[in-house]
Amino acid sequence: MQSNPCSETAPAPTSIPQPSPTRSTSLSTSLLHADVHLNQSADVAPPLHVSSTFRYSSNPSELVPARDAPLTFESSADHIYSRETAPNGTRLEALLTSLLGAPSLAYSSGLAALFGAYTLLNPRKVAITDGYHGAHGVLDIFKRLTHVEIIPLSRTDELGRGDVIHLETPLNPYGEARNIAAYAKSAEQTGAILLVDSTLAPPPLQDPFVQGAHLVMHSGTKYIGGHSDLLLGVLAVRHKDWFKQLATDRMHTGSVAGSMECWLAARSLRTMEIRVMRQSESARALVEWLEKARSGEGPGKEVVGKVVSMVRHASLQEEAKESDGWLRQQMKGWGPLFAFAMKQEELARKFPSKLKLFMHATSLGGVESLIEWRAMSDETTDSTMIRVSVGLEKWEDLRDDLVKGFEALVEEKGL
Repeated sequence: MQSNPCSETAPAPTSIPQPSPTRSTSLSTSLLHADVHLNQSADVAPPLHVSSTFRYSSNPSELVPARDAPLTFESSADHIYSRETAPNGTRLEALLTSLLGAPSLAYSSGLAALFGAYTLLNPRKVAITDGYHGAHGVLDIFKRLTHVEIIPLSRTDELGRGDVIHLETPLNPYGEARNIAAYAKSAEQTGAILLVDSTLAPPPLQDPFVQGAHLVMHSGTKYIGGHSDLLLGVLAVRHKDWFKQLATDRMHTGSVAGSMECWLAARSLRTMEIRVMRQSESARALVEWLEKARSGEGPGKEVVGKVVSMVRHASLQEEAKESDGWLRQQMKGWGPLFAFAMKQEELARKFPSKLKLFMHATSLGGVESLIEWRAMSDETTDSTMIRVSVGLEKWEDLRDDLVKGFEALVEEKGL
């Protein structure tokens, strides 16, 4: 039988030095000041440290052998080797801890973070349905290594202690939400662990810990990075013994985030709240317009219904109509990503090339709006699906770009 660190024999929690996860100020203020205790120079903008190794103290009495050294460090004098810790990574993790409300670790990518989570948890069963295809790729590796059994979320009652409910919400590529609290209740009933991938709804849109999550994962490449210029993964946990093991595993697997990536991410976090809220509101407005146009109302009503068969987003879910329902309690705004289906695969293939403001590319979360014929990167998604990541452009400009694209497509096809 597999050993499981989350079973009855799990060690008692270990105290790990971390910046306080409690915010005493607003989110934006915290993201500007939660790392000030790490400042060691007069620089207003934190410097980039590219060194891979760090000098020991020249005073023998200050040397601390590895057996006595703490796991995490808050002083540059304590850094030894960047696979363990480095100044920019420590600064980023202080900001992430404040952002997510739990001790946080930065990884080289979102999938590296997910691999770290499953290495820690080592479950016998995982309940997962749909979502990012890369997550299923990670689980395929664990199926080879540990023979973990994968079951759908509809069968969470079959899970036992230490098994995992893998919940992605909002769901890639559709932007639709799932009820975190409901799955947290299932986890409590069975002894399972609830891992939430909250990439598509970072704070302030959603806080999975409030809803009962045990671990929260983000692909920091997306909204945390926010500029399409870095790869990053994040894990946040409230069990400090888990945190210690995760940090140790990360050191040995070498999946630590690079200093440049950490520096870029820390820079990006300063503006994350205003970026995400603007993108969220623009996405909501675009979805509302597109759904109405598909039904014959508003700008583009003459063409949208001829080519678009369906629009998908959390704001269109039935639960969104309930003012006191779980969806509005869980989310403080709607995610900045949505999807729509074209009536034919050929229409989906051609549509992105008709646009001027949207870039035809994969990924999401950047300041620029992206559109993707999803079949280009995800073979599990219907070939008529178009995914939209809304950036910081004025939403009306994006709407007009989409209308012109639909018009060009309709004219070309003679519809």
